[in-house]
Amino acid sequence: MDSANELRAFVRVLDRGSFSSAAKDLRLTPSAVSKLVSRLEDRLGVRLLERSTRRLALTPEGETFLARARRIVADIDEAEAEVMQARGAPRGRLRINSGTAFGLHQLAPALADFLARFPEIDIDLSITDRYVDLIEEQADIAVRSGHIPEGPFIQRKIADLQRVICAAPSYLKRRGTPSVAADLKKHDCIVVSGPGLNRWPFKTRGGIDVVEVRPRVSTDDAEAALRLAIEGAGIVRLSDVIVGGPLRGGQLVALLTDIHHVEPFPLAAIYPAGRQRLPRIAVFIEFLVERFGRAPWRLPGTPVPAEETPVR
Repeated sequence: MDSANELRAFVRVLDRGSFSSAAKDLRLTPSAVSKLVSRLEDRLGVRLLERSTRRLALTPEGETFLARARRIVADIDEAEAEVMQARGAPRGRLRINSGTAFGLHQLAPALADFLARFPEIDIDLSITDRYVDLIEEQADIAVRSGHIPEGPFIQRKIADLQRVICAAPSYLKRRGTPSVAADLKKHDCIVVSGPGLNRWPFKTRGGIDVVEVRPRVSTDDAEAALRLAIEGAGIVRLSDVIVGGPLRGGQLVALLTDIHHVEPFPLAAIYPAGRQRLPRIAVFIEFLVERFGRAPWRLPGTPVPAEETPVR
């Protein structure tokens, strides 16, 4: 197992960015981790890392070696976990990546419960909307919404998200409440920047029509759009995973619910094939489905759209 320990030390040093951080994960001293990496380099006859007082950098040989080393370490961890599964509770470090909306508004607040249930699991949580290569960044599981291209990963659907048009009571008191889609053209609207995001769809007898709203405020950040709406700056259209809490708390009011086309889109857990057999990943997937499968952020009585039916 010396070779496995050397590989694990090498991979962890790169993942954590320093020998001292890797040592904490591995429960070793920094000098012991350094010796493991040096022994690996001696055995291979090449230098894998360029060390300086300020940073670590991979050599060309190190870059070639790292991707394969990651896969080997992941396979060893998976094999060990399967053997140990019957011996007790799930354990180990769980690396989770999530998009911003779900990660901030739903997942992070729920993780305390997960940690209480599984005290031997530690978590690394990364929240970002950029594309993440699970293998390259050694993430165990990602939670993403919207269309997810087919690829080498398994997808487990958690729930359907849907969009909501809403505004603060203070705005509606000041400007009035729209009763038909065309009324939106007379209102201040808050739009998240992006192609077509100022074109809001509505159900009609002839199908789906869009209203092109006038953005009084345009922003590239959904969190900023949410805050602006709560403060009464205008009407916004956002995912219910973001506005569910403010709607329940009365900070926002849903509008045009009978005719708005909510455009349902999936929320899914994504992970490399076979990883669901790892106990720490298996229990987390089940936790996601149990906690979020019924879209608890959604207002009671809100229908889950299956087939859109024109209402006017």
